[in-house]
Amino acid sequence: MNLNKMKTMLKDSWIKNSMDLPFFLILLLVLSIGLVMLLSSSYFYAYYNVKGNNPLHYFTRQLFFAVLGLGIMYVVSKFDYHQLRDLSVFGMGIALLLLLVVLLVPSEDGIKRWLGVGPITFQPSEVAKFVLILFLARGLDKDYRKLTSSKLSKVPFAQSLYEMSGKKILITQGTTTLFYYLFIVLVIAVLVLAESHLSGTILVLGIGIIMLWLGEGRMRWFVIGAVLAAIAITVVILEYDNIPLLRDYMAERIKAWLDKDYEPTGARWQTNQSLYAIGSGGFFGAGLGNSKEKYLYVSEPQNDFIFAIVCEELGFVGATGILLLYGALIWRGVMIGMRARDRFGALIAFGMVLHLALQVALNVAVVTDTLPNTGIGLPFFSYGGSSMLICLVEMGVVLSVSRQANMPKVYTFKKSKKRKVQRNTETF
Repeated sequence: MNLNKMKTMLKDSWIKNSMDLPFFLILLLVLSIGLVMLLSSSYFYAYYNVKGNNPLHYFTRQLFFAVLGLGIMYVVSKFDYHQLRDLSVFGMGIALLLLLVVLLVPSEDGIKRWLGVGPITFQPSEVAKFVLILFLARGLDKDYRKLTSSKLSKVPFAQSLYEMSGKKILITQGTTTLFYYLFIVLVIAVLVLAESHLSGTILVLGIGIIMLWLGEGRMRWFVIGAVLAAIAITVVILEYDNIPLLRDYMAERIKAWLDKDYEPTGARWQTNQSLYAIGSGGFFGAGLGNSKEKYLYVSEPQNDFIFAIVCEELGFVGATGILLLYGALIWRGVMIGMRARDRFGALIAFGMVLHLALQVALNVAVVTDTLPNTGIGLPFFSYGGSSMLICLVEMGVVLSVSRQANMPKVYTFKKSKKRKVQRNTETF
């Protein structure tokens, strides 16, 4: 073998196993803009509300977690994602244990979302969402034939019912498999709801439904589920004061969403100030750093309502550009899933980026008063170390899938003098 041929083989092997450059670059751009907007939105609030009057408090902490998260993301991207198949079972056990432990933490207001290990605090619900995607991807890949099977289920109850009904009522393997994984989702959702974490519960249920849909469960169950969900949402909206499962603050937020004149200096304050910020931004915005609403009008502007400050400072054009960047990142992640080496890789890539899409959509809906205030952060923008780390780890998993995906990633964008890249292989 001559030297040139060996170089070509090594180069082709490196290209094949490299991570997806477009996805990585778009992610870096979104993260960078997010850090700039966090600095702009938080420095005044930090100066007046953080001990020591440090205006850079939130920014420096977020920058630390961003750099740490990027390092972890790169390490995760180098791992063979197939190793996550078995680790997901262990991870599910750890996630369930953490969700139970956090409920034992004393709390005066009944809100139990955080666990502390020395100076480090984190939300077990963030870990649970990540692990749930991996666990469902493993199970829905392993049990794919069962999930799509029309044969009689081997579950004793199903077989007994089949015999007792004179072989007229048949519960299929597909049905029992779907409901088994739905049960896992509901267990996690109930534990998160017990923390008084409504936004986390919504995200867990959303992730579960998306993964089961991707797993190709029977369509009729999704139709039935959609009808039941619509009925449940209608009942909650109409009877929120009479539902024991809803805590007082949850019911109040629903009331404030329905009644736009309700407590303008109380329950409606944050949402109203958010709308003022969006409206005052106009088409081109007031300019970076020139928001007025961040001066103690929008409550905690560095958190869930940071997008309102984005709209005020960057205007419709800037906010739309950021949403388009999110869209490009999600689209590229979907492309990675579509070109994944196997079903497991496709499911985890789809799950990770669609989790991102769901969280962005819900945050924007809350900030614009399309949905009640539920406390959902904007990925890579809102302040929060554990959320930042988990989001970047998820992106690392997508990059790991991309290393084995059948798609151009880095050097295939350049035309070689010795050989031409076929047009039908170019996807970006």
